[in-house]
Amino acid sequence: MSALPAALLESGETTTAEAVLFWTLGPVMVLAALGLLFAKKAVHAALAVIVVMISLAFLYVAQDAVFLGVVQVVVYTGAVMMLFLFVLMLVGVDSSDSLVETIRGQRWIGLLAGIGLGVVLVGVVGRATYGPPVGLTGAAVDDNPTGVAHIIFGQYVFAFEVVGALLVTAALGALVLTHRQRLTPRVGQKERADARVAAGATLTPLPAPGVYARHNAMDVPALGPDGQPLESSVPRVLRVRGQEADAEEFAARTQRVLAGVSQVRGNPPPKAAPEGAAVNAPDLGAAVSDSGQDGPSTGPAGVIGQEDGK
Repeated sequence: MSALPAALLESGETTTAEAVLFWTLGPVMVLAALGLLFAKKAVHAALAVIVVMISLAFLYVAQDAVFLGVVQVVVYTGAVMMLFLFVLMLVGVDSSDSLVETIRGQRWIGLLAGIGLGVVLVGVVGRATYGPPVGLTGAAVDDNPTGVAHIIFGQYVFAFEVVGALLVTAALGALVLTHRQRLTPRVGQKERADARVAAGATLTPLPAPGVYARHNAMDVPALGPDGQPLESSVPRVLRVRGQEADAEEFAARTQRVLAGVSQVRGNPPPKAAPEGAAVNAPDLGAAVSDSGQDGPSTGPAGVIGQEDGK
């Protein structure tokens, strides 16, 4: 039994190293426990619990309970708390939920439970402080893993099974809470295309705004083959705000250009088609610039040259 630390011997004496370790980890554990109570975010509270568990594992190892220290880190810190954090990540915690008291009287129940725990702690501390040192020489007949196995699977086997069932229930609860059943069938690309065709929407890309070779501003509507402005060429945001430019001016300029080209070619000038009517526009070949004056406008160089030669 010489392998036991001095604190567990019949003399009950504590070495300097054990005292330094205890008074170093003790305040850390107390601060972490207070952080668990007063933390506003559940993740911060979980991190505080992890600090308490790791510090407790160090104390177990200092008392030569290496098996308990390893189990404390692997099971409680590495499994239970990670499960708790995964549940928070998957389910989420709304800040408005914490302000609503779902169970009536739970604060008074918590207060009574805290008072009872305080009485128990006072009794334990008083008994350990003022009582004679007993030690664990007689109790620790078996080594640490064997003694823990006898206690878990012998004296506390029912409690151990209940704890295991609670852990399994928590895992199943996390799966159930994160499962989402789709109320409507999933809509793919084919279904979206069929819906647009059934609604009569435009399937092809919308025309670009602006009049070719004259204006390329976003608020200037494009002109169709009949010289009428295309409303769909201007972004919907500008149309809603009323920032769309007046297309009548640009339509009139186009009509003057067409009239000038037709006069040069010897054809009658085209008439402006009513809005919504589809009229075949004459072939202009390339972009035509408007001089802004009455009379024939300059068209493509090849066309003007041939007409002048005639």
